[in-house]
Amino acid sequence: MTERISDAEHAVMEVLWSKSPLTAQEVVERVPTERGWSANTVKTLLGRLLAKSIIGHEEEGRRYRYRPLVARDDYVAGESRKLMDRLFGGKLTPLVAHLAERDAITDQDIAEIEALLKDLKS
Repeated sequence: MTERISDAEHAVMEVLWSKSPLTAQEVVERVPTERGWSANTVKTLLGRLLAKSIIGHEEEGRRYRYRPLVARDDYVAGESRKLMDRLFGGKLTPLVAHLAERDAITDQDIAEIEALLKDLKS
């Protein structure tokens, strides 16, 4: 995926990643209510995502059913890599150190990281 998606577009993508294909109305119903978006707002966001080729659609009678063209895991991997490249010179260790220095890593996080590293070594 070459195009970035906005936070608003990401909210729509989370809906489509959790279940698809969906009609625009079904997406409207599943977007968190605290967003306070109208159906027109959601349709605008769907249009933007279509234009970026991040979602696709198929006709079903007089309406469209939308589905992601980018897997969530692939999106997360790309965004994670961009963050590390932009802020930490492409290296993971400075990112983890930054989080540790800011007390953003809990004991539970450390245990999970240690278990992951152990699995990766074996």
